[in-house]
Amino acid sequence: MQKDRTKIAKKKFGQNFLTDQSILTQIVESMPHTLHRIAEIGPGLGDLTNYLVNVKSVTAFEVDTDLCKHLQHHFADAIATEALTLRCGDVLEHWKGSLLDEPYDLVANLPYYIATTIILKALADPACKNMLVMVQREVAEKFSATPNEKAFGALSVIAQSVGDVSIALRVPPSAFEPAPKVDSAVLLISKRSDRNDEGFENFLRAAFTQPRKTLHKNLTACYEVTAIEGAFASLEIVRTLRPHQLETCDFHRLYALLQ
Repeated sequence: MQKDRTKIAKKKFGQNFLTDQSILTQIVESMPHTLHRIAEIGPGLGDLTNYLVNVKSVTAFEVDTDLCKHLQHHFADAIATEALTLRCGDVLEHWKGSLLDEPYDLVANLPYYIATTIILKALADPACKNMLVMVQREVAEKFSATPNEKAFGALSVIAQSVGDVSIALRVPPSAFEPAPKVDSAVLLISKRSDRNDEGFENFLRAAFTQPRKTLHKNLTACYEVTAIEGAFASLEIVRTLRPHQLETCDFHRLYALLQ
C-alpha cells in the first residue's frame, strides 16, 4: 500500500500524503514541549504518525476505511501497547464538545477541505491546548496575518484573541504524493483561552463583510450610525479606516462599546 500513493489518494477526502522526511522531522521538532496527549486528524498512511508515536501517546482519527485497515495492521504493536489509539470514522462526529476527555495538542496534516472548520472547533475546545497543523498556505496566512496585512480578517482576530499564532514552516507541493496544486504551511497556535463568544464573531463577520470598504460602512448594516460614530470617537478611530487596519484589541473594545 505504501508504494503507489497517487493511486491510493482519494480526492473526496482531500488526500495528499506528506512524504518529505525533512519536513516530517521539522514538524516533530516544532511541537510544543508539553505532557499532553496528541490528537492527529487524517493520519493517512501514517507517515507523520510513525514519528509521533515515538514521542507521545497519540489518538488518531481516520475517515477512510481502507486506510484505517492499513493503519490497524501497520501500527498493530503501537495499538497493543496503547501508544496509539485509532478511531475510524468522521472526526466531526466524534467531536462533541471536546475531542478528547483530557488535555491534548492537535498535531496533524489536515485535509484541506475541512482545515478551517477543524481549527475553529479546536479553538473552541477547552481540552485543546496547542495546534501544530499543516494547512493550505493561504489558510495559514489568514489565521496568522497581522493588522495592515492583506490577509488580516475575521479568522486572524478570532485566533489571535485566544492564542499566539505563527507559521512554523512553509512547505512546497513537492513534499507530498500526490503533489497538491497549492503551497502549504504549518500553523502553530498556542492557546491562552477558548473561542466562545458567538456575538463577537457575528460582529467580526459584519466588520469584514466587504474588506475593501471602510469599517464604518460595513458596520452600518448591523448598528445605528450614531452608535458607531460615538464608539469611533471614543476609541479615536478615523472614519476612513478599513477593517484590516484595526488592531485585534481594538476590535474587542469597539464591540464592547457597540453592545
